[in-house]
Amino acid sequence: MAPKGSQRVVNKIVAENRKARFNYEILDTYEAGIALTGTEVKALREGKANIAESYASDENGEIWLINSHLPEYLQANRFNHEPRRRRKLLLSKREIHRMRIGINREGMTLVPLKIYFNEKGRAKLELAIAKGKKLHDKRETEKERDWNRQKSRILKGSAG
Repeated sequence: MAPKGSQRVVNKIVAENRKARFNYEILDTYEAGIALTGTEVKALREGKANIAESYASDENGEIWLINSHLPEYLQANRFNHEPRRRRKLLLSKREIHRMRIGINREGMTLVPLKIYFNEKGRAKLELAIAKGKKLHDKRETEKERDWNRQKSRILKGSAG
């Protein structure tokens, strides 16, 4: 049992890729651990990570997170990490195999959706196998979003 003063925040989202659901059709999601250094974990706890332009790739049977930005931890001095380094994702062999099959299909890519801390305090990455949307699909998504917004306004107005 944890001491009275220390309550953990469950599933605290550190970084989210909001454009991913607009630019991609999400087919399947996975939860992956991230191999981080100590200063990277501290920078994540400050909540200043960015995964908007990052992606994951398969290299030699391992999945790597590429182009994610974790800023340097200011109190670390010379022991700091490189902000845009490639980070290994920790997945089971079965999950990696499923992802490789998904990636090899036409137009599929691995897109990080969010980085968060789970209930044990471990940094996790929600990763999705996604298919890129065409321009007309993006327009359709925008129309649907606008219509849902208008519908909720109409219903709110008639209730009051």
